[in-house]
Amino acid sequence: MTLLSKILLFFPTLIFIITGTAIFYFVHSPSIFSLLAVLFSIYGFPVVVYRCHQWIYPVQEGISYLQGKEYSPWWGSHQIQSIYIAIPALEAMLRLIPGVFSIWLRLWGAKVGRDVYWTPGLEIADRGLIEIGDRVVIGHRVGIYSHVIKPRKQNLMLYIKKVKIGSNVFVGAGSHLAPGVVINDYTFIAADTNLYPNQQVQ
Repeated sequence: MTLLSKILLFFPTLIFIITGTAIFYFVHSPSIFSLLAVLFSIYGFPVVVYRCHQWIYPVQEGISYLQGKEYSPWWGSHQIQSIYIAIPALEAMLRLIPGVFSIWLRLWGAKVGRDVYWTPGLEIADRGLIEIGDRVVIGHRVGIYSHVIKPRKQNLMLYIKKVKIGSNVFVGAGSHLAPGVVINDYTFIAADTNLYPNQQVQ
């Protein structure tokens, strides 16, 4: 693990410190500015850091290895996003406001079309690595994962590929989408369906 990898391990801790400071500031000096400071610390700062990280260390699709002397851009991007995986309520609140969660994903670099319905109980592991068309319904407890990690020859093999969902698609509750999954337009995915890496569904 490189030095940068170790430093980014503490990124969620940094968010807690910044957010705690902003909340303390808001409690003692309530104002629009202090409220915006709280919101920025939770939702704005991680996105800014992620976009800067992507500019310097873009996450590439394909196979790489996590153990070694080379820095893994995916590892860094994962640490920046991990607070939303650890505390899913932060994003669940965004999904309660129509259109806001789609905007949120676009800020991370995802391609999201119009009129996409997201249920509150959803897990996305890699926010910048998904493409979704128009008029898509994502069911309860759906998981979208654009990476998979497997032990390989005393190392950890990382495979990354975007998940692509066409327009007018329904993804049933409890389904899981692996990296490289492609769901074509006008497709119905039944509940509790597991789609495996690079599987294409018509």
